[in-house]
Amino acid sequence: MKRHERVEKNVGLLALFMVIAVSIGGLVQIVPLFFQDVVNDPVEGLKPYTALQLEGRDVYIREGCVQCHSQMIRPFRAETERYGHYSVAGESVYEHPFLWGSKRTGPDLARVGGRYSDDWHRAHLYNPRNVVPESIMPAYPWLVQNTLDGKDTVTKIKAMRWLGVPYTDEDIEGAVAAVKGKTEMEALIAYLQVLGTSIKNKR
Repeated sequence: MKRHERVEKNVGLLALFMVIAVSIGGLVQIVPLFFQDVVNDPVEGLKPYTALQLEGRDVYIREGCVQCHSQMIRPFRAETERYGHYSVAGESVYEHPFLWGSKRTGPDLARVGGRYSDDWHRAHLYNPRNVVPESIMPAYPWLVQNTLDGKDTVTKIKAMRWLGVPYTDEDIEGAVAAVKGKTEMEALIAYLQVLGTSIKNKR
């Protein structure tokens, strides 16, 4: 019996060799990325989210926005013409977890910051059909009523700092005052308005 036939007829041995092959391939492809500056270093001008923006990001996650909106512009002309400069790894070094997404029921939001006014976002989030009649996006009117108390904001910022985000003691001390009394709508808009602003939009 030839050697390869022994492997092919032995399910356990075949599975073992498959795991070894995939592991070697993964090591060769993935491990070098951890040592490349372009992956690990933030882009010039990247700042940690403010306390209000961080709370808005949590609202974004909680309401399932990432299920319909990606935050990853691929380096294809069709995408850069529509959304702006393609996404780079250095923009995401402070993201925990990443919100790149993989589905676009709605448009990509990686460069939405500054593209629309706060009033536009407010009207759109309250009832999308008010500004985009054909929109299938759900409305989020409760965000206007829900207010933030800031009781968990300090914990969130400390957790982010533990993960390597360069928050200062001043950021932590002022976190509660920065968000207390603000609505979830204001927080979400603050988050949306900062997306992609670390790299100049190029159309």
